[in-house]
Amino acid sequence: MSKIHDMVIIGAGLSGVGAACRYRTEFPDGDLAVVEARDAIGGTWDLFRYPGIRSDSDMLTLGYDFRPWIGDKILADGTSIRNYVEETADEYGVTPMIQFGQKVIAADFSTADNLWTLTLKDQKSGKTRQIKTRFITSCAGYYKYEQGHTPEFEGRNDFKGDIIHPQHWPEGYDYTGKHVTVIGSGATAVTLVPAMAKTAAHVVMLQRSPSYIASIPSQDHLGNFMRRVLPARWAFKLNKAKNMTLFRTLYKRARKNPEKTREWFRKKTLKALGKDYPVDIHFKPDYDPWDQRVCMVPDEDLFAAIREDRASIVTDHIDRFTEDGILLKSGDKIKTDIIVTATGLSVIFVGEIEATIDGETIDIPGSYGYKGMMFSGVPNMISVFGYTNASWTLRADLISRYMVRLIRHMKEGGYVRVTPTAPEGMPKNPWIDFQAGYLMRVIDDLPKQGDRMPWLNVQDYKHDIQHMIKAPIDDGALRFESDVTVQEAAE
Repeated sequence: MSKIHDMVIIGAGLSGVGAACRYRTEFPDGDLAVVEARDAIGGTWDLFRYPGIRSDSDMLTLGYDFRPWIGDKILADGTSIRNYVEETADEYGVTPMIQFGQKVIAADFSTADNLWTLTLKDQKSGKTRQIKTRFITSCAGYYKYEQGHTPEFEGRNDFKGDIIHPQHWPEGYDYTGKHVTVIGSGATAVTLVPAMAKTAAHVVMLQRSPSYIASIPSQDHLGNFMRRVLPARWAFKLNKAKNMTLFRTLYKRARKNPEKTREWFRKKTLKALGKDYPVDIHFKPDYDPWDQRVCMVPDEDLFAAIREDRASIVTDHIDRFTEDGILLKSGDKIKTDIIVTATGLSVIFVGEIEATIDGETIDIPGSYGYKGMMFSGVPNMISVFGYTNASWTLRADLISRYMVRLIRHMKEGGYVRVTPTAPEGMPKNPWIDFQAGYLMRVIDDLPKQGDRMPWLNVQDYKHDIQHMIKAPIDDGALRFESDVTVQEAAE
């Protein structure tokens, strides 16, 4: 008989390594495997290598609660984050359990055996093999690693320069003294522009519509002081609580008073760029703050690049690419040597795995999300989806903590199967209340929310602490079955 794992975690990025560490700590004798499609640990932080790559959340909340981040910077660079994830995996004994270069392409749950059979494809040889597990935790991320989202631009083949998507940045690419146009206005674009503007001749950020952009200090001086005078664990807890309270309060105020918050952003931007700058053209989004994620920039680096004329913003629509640049709908033209398409991600769900139960395709878009991490009718599976309005890891870690609570409950109760079971006739609402384009493009392919707990995907840490960590596991919405009850049902 082939080996049966107790748990398979899909993905060895920030979420996957965190989940594996939680599982290893709670169940040191459990049979754990981590399956990673790429050849390295780190996920996003190993894949993305574009200039200036960094976090857009503070590192005390993006880092692990069980292994505090100790760097000085609030927003850390990608290499430092990747090293942090690798060191954590080594320290907790997770690295030897990772099967690299193995992409999960299919998963079938057998109700007779209460086992998942995962089909893995070797990324180099193309050969497939199967492994079996009692439980799956998917930390495969929410976007396609192989391909970023790039709209069809007319005349693309006419452009004589280089066209680069940040997700596939060429190693050692030299743009010194070149004119660069970055298409986009999200977190990637606002990171790229000031970074490239250090050596490029000039960088244009070409946006169809503006985003909210806020500058934060690169270093937390109060937090660093507390780290110097307090024991490390105390300092971490106090600093993390401080940051979480601050960002949560700002978010709540923004949602409650959007007009007042709009004006706050406007005043801050005018102060950074000068009263004569056309803020209402380039920095006035047509949506409320936090309908989409706010872009954070350290120490006004984007604003400084604009003030010093190393960078500029153009707000317009693209008509077509030309041999030497971009023709805009207004009739204006941007002459450029390089075009960077920071146009977003191609969102996928559960790693594009072909998921079935007894060979029958699972209707994920037709299911309800249980606490935003399990799917109605789908047994023995958790899928990690973080916050859109705070650090991704905050929610990912709560889900990992819930995962070990759930497994412990099943072990203690002798259960072999757990299945979220939604009420009949409950309304189906969108998976998440968030207007970012990368999610709106696929919202119909995602699970649905209901109209009551635990079928809501609430993007609120305080709420999730209560419902994931403090609330009873057996809440009436999960159907637990032992070998006996499964056998009785079959008969």
